Order: sequence, then structure tokens, then C-alpha cells
Amino acid sequence: MENTKHTKTLESFEKLLTIMDELREKCPWDQKQTFETLRHLTIEETYELADAIIENNTDEIKKEVGDILLHIVFYAKIGSEIGKFDIKDVIDSLNEKLIRRHPHIYSDTKVENSEQVKENWEQIKLKEGRKSTLSGVPKTLPALVKAYRIQDKARGVGFDWDNAQQVWDKVEEEIMELKTELKQGNKDKIEQEFGDTLFALINYSRFIDVNPETALERTNKKFINRFQFIEQRVNEEGKSLKDMTLEEMDVIWNEAKKKEL
Repeated sequence: MENTKHTKTLESFEKLLTIMDELREKCPWDQKQTFETLRHLTIEETYELADAIIENNTDEIKKEVGDILLHIVFYAKIGSEIGKFDIKDVIDSLNEKLIRRHPHIYSDTKVENSEQVKENWEQIKLKEGRKSTLSGVPKTLPALVKAYRIQDKARGVGFDWDNAQQVWDKVEEEIMELKTELKQGNKDKIEQEFGDTLFALINYSRFIDVNPETALERTNKKFINRFQFIEQRVNEEGKSLKDMTLEEMDVIWNEAKKKEL
């Protein structure tokens, strides 16, 4: 049964490769694409997948994963045309890396938990030639995501706090330093301390098992829903937000909160 499923999957993948060949040969738009022109589209598709995951919409997740797979196949097709790599090279390289970085599965290394797996992963990457543990963090990542990944990678080589209370103490310390600079009024120092406070909070999120990017995005969506509820209610009453007091808007805001329960 499993072999039949694999066979059908391979058939579907082969059909995708054939379609990609045909599009590259016959479609004017597909013919024009390069690594560079696809780059921003790939970023957009990745964010669309992230949105679908936040919404827990499995149908959309399936569609967006398909779009990203198309991009992978497209990059491999372009790579083959310029004689640098093809889809087989991509898959072979990935297979080799996965086997190499999972010695607890494919060798005799012993691990007790997922944290040890992550630590081994980082150590293996350094042995592969990475000059720094942090060199694998993309420079173009959004700052919040980048901070989380930086901290997580540092943790992989043992550079981390021992417990959550230590990190929370650091959060409170940074807040006090921010308050001090706010009183002084030095814009550069305020920005620096605000950044330090955010960095400490993101650090704390790891210790309470909360992904800060996910948490903030859920809050963004919650705010949007509540604010749009206010706009709709005010519009139904024939009023304008500019004509309302904050107290009046707050009443409708609390009504929106109750609807979420």
C-alpha cells in the first residue's frame, strides 16, 4: 500500500516537472523569469503560507505549499538551463544533508531529547565550514524573526540563560533602563534601550514556549478585527470615527471583545 502511494506521488512529481518544461518552452511569461525576478514572488508566497498557517486553514496551506513547490521546481529548471544544477542535484544535496545532520538516526550518536538534536545540528554545521553559528541567519529576515533565530542558534551551542526567571529579571532591568533614558530624553539612547527591551522579551518568549512572531501576528489580526467592527458599527449609525470620543469607541471595542468569547 505504501509503495503504491509512493509510486503515485512520484508520478505526480514527474508530471509537475513535465509541466514546468512545457511552460518554460511555450509560455512568454515563464520564459522571461530569472532567479532575480522570482525572488520577490517567492517571498510573497512564503508570507501567504505563513498567513494560512496562522488562520489554521488547511486548504490554503495545501495551496500555498504547492505554490512554493512550484518555485522550487522553477529555480531548479533555471539552474539546469545555465548548467549549474537541476532538481536531482537539489534533492540529492538535501538528502545528504539530512542524513549527515541526523547522526542519531543514521549513525550511532545518542540523544535524549529535541534540544540535544538542535545542539548537534549546530555543531555539525560548524564542522561543515560555517565560520559562525549565526552566519546561517538570513540578513533580510524581519527583525523580530531574526532576533528569535539568533537567540535560538546561540542556545544551540550553550550560550543561554539557565532559567526563565533570569530572563524575566533581564526584561525588568531593560525596562528600568528604558524608563531612565525616557526621562533623559536622548533619542538615540531611548531607541537603543527600547531595542534591548524587545530583544529581552523575545528571549523570554523562548523560555515560556511562545513564538513571538506568531503571538504578535495573532494580536495584529485581533486588533484589525476589533477595529473593523468599530468602523462597521459607526458606519451603521451614520457617524464618523473622527466625530466620536475615545470613550465612545472604547464601548464598541469592548463589545467586539465580548463577541470573541
